[in-house]
Amino acid sequence: MSVFSVPDMTCGHCKAAITEALEAVDDGVDIEANMETREIEVHSTAGDAAILKALNDAGYPAQLRS
Repeated sequence: MSVFSVPDMTCGHCKAAITEALEAVDDGVDIEANMETREIEVHSTAGDAAILKALNDAGYPAQLRS
């Protein structure tokens, strides 16, 4: 499990776009989004670098929190 800060995530549409981008990397990904803190918790077999790249490519630059 990894936590990412996604400052540009502001609404449900953003969460849906992020989910779609990460499902393209790992179709079994599990994402929990906190809109208030603009963080996502990601449970995935994909590495953090692949997740960061997918988020960036989708227009949601992120930083790894933990």
